[in-house]
Amino acid sequence: MALADPLAIRSARPGDETGMSSVLTEVLRDWNSARPGDPLHVLGAYVSHPDRIECGVCEGPDGIVGFQSLRLAVPGNAYEVEPGWGIIGTYVRLDMGRQGIGQALFDHNLRAAQAAGLRWIEATIRADNLRAQAYYDAMGFQTYRTDDGAVRKRCAVSPVT
Repeated sequence: MALADPLAIRSARPGDETGMSSVLTEVLRDWNSARPGDPLHVLGAYVSHPDRIECGVCEGPDGIVGFQSLRLAVPGNAYEVEPGWGIIGTYVRLDMGRQGIGQALFDHNLRAAQAAGLRWIEATIRADNLRAQAYYDAMGFQTYRTDDGAVRKRCAVSPVT
């Protein structure tokens, strides 16, 4: 499947959870992950999460083909990310890789991170997920910690001038 140019990136909204769930479920299946990916979970964890800074979606001709969540890390967050940092997660249909979706989603969310005054964004990635590690490296993230089978990468957010 090819995308129209330019990529259609916008903020996620209620009603997107079914399309986002389709993307997430495909990715989780590829990861052999038991994490939930149903529409109700997507609505609460991404679209309407109380710590959401932004959640960008990429739309193709047949619906949502990728999304990226950016949340504010609060004390006690599940990823143990430093409070005040951003927590990012990216999900793109497996047959849509290498088409600029991830870059476009990151550009969208980076603007939101700057507007929110974040200094750092962290991605926590399974150590065996080399594809995701390469993606975040390409976006300018650097590994700063590894633990419990996870690689933690962070990216400095430049203030808007």
